Amino acid sequence: MPEQETIDRAHEDAREGKSPSTQAGEFVREEMEHVREGKHGARSTKRAIAIGLSKARHAGVKLPASKRSSKRTRRKAKQDLAKGRKRGRKTSRKRSRAVTGALRREGHKAASRRALSKQGRASARRRSASERSASARKAVRTKGAAGRSAAARKAARTRARHRG
Repeated sequence: MPEQETIDRAHEDAREGKSPSTQAGEFVREEMEHVREGKHGARSTKRAIAIGLSKARHAGVKLPASKRSSKRTRRKAKQDLAKGRKRGRKTSRKRSRAVTGALRREGHKAASRRALSKQGRASARRRSASERSASARKAVRTKGAAGRSAAARKAARTRARHRG
């Protein structure tokens, strides 16, 4: 079960008109924190992200599976979304302990800075320049003046670092 703070942050994103993937990002962030804290591990960074997305869908974030995902992933996403629409029953104690036990045997490197960076770069490489540009333009629409200004400063800093 996600922490209340995470759910509140996701709701805030929804109120601000941010995309479902941004709302789901809160759950993924929480999952990474859990792996780092040693609550449990994950086989890979992709798996940790998948757990976060699944939790987001259970919590009611309207996030369909990507069109490029496998049949199995799409089916799981559909199942999670349906669960998010219904009032949930409490997960059985046995099942919950079994899942946590299995995850506890996994490693903790999946949430390291290096692993996340590698995953982010690999996923960006799979997208075309026009796709990346379009999503950046879409993000600007919900950023607000202060957010845009901060992003511009950050971009200028990055450019300066790569120049020198």
